[in-house]
Amino acid sequence: MSQDVTIKITDREGVSHEVQAPTDMNMNIMELVRAYELAPEGTIGVCGGMAMCASCQCYVLNDIVLPEMGDDEEAMLSEAFFVKSNSRLGCQIHITEELDGLEIELAPEY
Repeated sequence: MSQDVTIKITDREGVSHEVQAPTDMNMNIMELVRAYELAPEGTIGVCGGMAMCASCQCYVLNDIVLPEMGDDEEAMLSEAFFVKSNSRLGCQIHITEELDGLEIELAPEY
């Protein structure tokens, strides 16, 4: 049976939120941020999670093992603003039990 995991998200104002994320709904980090309303409507997930806009870019702050970055994600990040070595697209990180304890920070809005 699946269980919720705890993910710590720092929003664009620098406020830290510890949220519960379901592992049985095939959600991703971008959808989680939207569900908890941690970014203003229309500023995250603009493309609907297709790795085409980078509005859900986030910085991974700890050493949780994430799935490999796909070609689409890599290509989008190569064109995005405020990219760092720990940047990922939230829409490409699906919530699994392995993400328990993940800490991320939302990248600035461009």
